[in-house]
Amino acid sequence: MHVLPALGVALTIGVLAYLGGAVGPLRPVVGVLVPGAAILVFLVGIAVRVLQWARVPVPFRIPTTCGQQRSLPWIGQARLDCPSSGLGVLGRMALEVLLFRSLFRNTRAELRAGARLIYGEEKFLWLAALAFHYSFLVIFLRHLRFFLEPVPALVTVLAAADGFFQVGTPALYVSDILIALGLGYLLYRRLGDPQVRYLSLFSDYFALFLLLGLAGTGMLMRYGTGIDNVAAKQLALGLVTFSPTVPETLGPLCFVHVGFLSALLAYFPFSKLMHMAGVFLSPTRNLANDTRMRRHVNPWNAPVPVHTYEEWEEEFRDKIEAAGLPLEKA
Repeated sequence: MHVLPALGVALTIGVLAYLGGAVGPLRPVVGVLVPGAAILVFLVGIAVRVLQWARVPVPFRIPTTCGQQRSLPWIGQARLDCPSSGLGVLGRMALEVLLFRSLFRNTRAELRAGARLIYGEEKFLWLAALAFHYSFLVIFLRHLRFFLEPVPALVTVLAAADGFFQVGTPALYVSDILIALGLGYLLYRRLGDPQVRYLSLFSDYFALFLLLGLAGTGMLMRYGTGIDNVAAKQLALGLVTFSPTVPETLGPLCFVHVGFLSALLAYFPFSKLMHMAGVFLSPTRNLANDTRMRRHVNPWNAPVPVHTYEEWEEEFRDKIEAAGLPLEKA
């Protein structure tokens, strides 16, 4: 029930952006004002959410653990699954951020004939997520050539390595294939798996459709209709240097691409996509499990009136003596 509304909103964004790129007076709105506002919302929104998370008190250590913690010398410790030092946390976070280790170890459960609960691996989900994230990173770095002048040598080398196979003209980028396969599998999983489909919300589909629209229009311009790269660079440089310009040679499809990008940037701080920053601030991941090594006291505990046992015994001394119960203080 959430698929069609999300698809409808994404298509509406694309149609409006196309119309804005086709109508002359609206081109500066779609090409300059909308992206500029989206970038502002993106930066301010991320800063606000990160500051909100950073201000949340975490007085106790609550890391999720999957192995033996540090104990007696003759008991082996799972240094990455249950780190007790900052170095162990660094290794755990590196594996989580760079290789999605927890997703690699993810399992799925399903009921089969005879009411049997069967557990299986989810390695295709891990591969699709890895392919999408790394291909998106490569595409982002490649697009820096539109925003920087001169173009850094690293961007040029990365683009050459990405198009190493030289299939067709223009060269086919490996990252384009991987991002299409990754996003396609993620969408197929949400639509084809009944359990995942039941749990999926509008926000899950909307983010996927925005990413599919962004990647699809980009590949269509590169391998289909073509684009004036010089004009595209003038538009991008104008945004980052605060000297906006909208070249006449840019077609409406470029504005659709910019529209999907603007919608994604503006939606980013309010969506689950914020896990990009949240993973670094998660106390279940970025804390060492040293609760047995030192005492953690909540520094924000407010003083509260207490009624000690000695006071209670003195208050009910007559009743305790009448009942023949022992007293600590004679």
